[in-house]
Amino acid sequence: MSTRNTRTKEMILELLEQAEHALSHDQMREQLKGEQIDRATIYRILNRFVDEGLVHRVVVDDGKQYFRICGNKCRHEHHHNHFHFRCMKCNKVECLNKEVKVALPTGYQFSHFNGVVSGYCAACC
Repeated sequence: MSTRNTRTKEMILELLEQAEHALSHDQMREQLKGEQIDRATIYRILNRFVDEGLVHRVVVDDGKQYFRICGNKCRHEHHHNHFHFRCMKCNKVECLNKEVKVALPTGYQFSHFNGVVSGYCAACC
């Protein structure tokens, strides 16, 4: 199934490409506040980007979702199976891009990993 390129989709992708760290839905809405885009449309586009492998989703310790463009923006090599760091003061979420290896029992199949380390970033210490 092909997807169409819409202005909204292009704006969200550009926002993610320019971001220095993962963004929450609320952070994206704030940056797009002059646009008339409803919450469901943003989530639908983000979910499509995740399904297409353009973006990865990070669920932090409080259940909030953040989204990060895949590729060189997450340091040098990108792996989906890595830890993330969330600053408890400014809520910045960053990739800690060392791939996590998990030893599973025989017969188990690994799908994905979601790990978050919470603390205070250098700017908030």
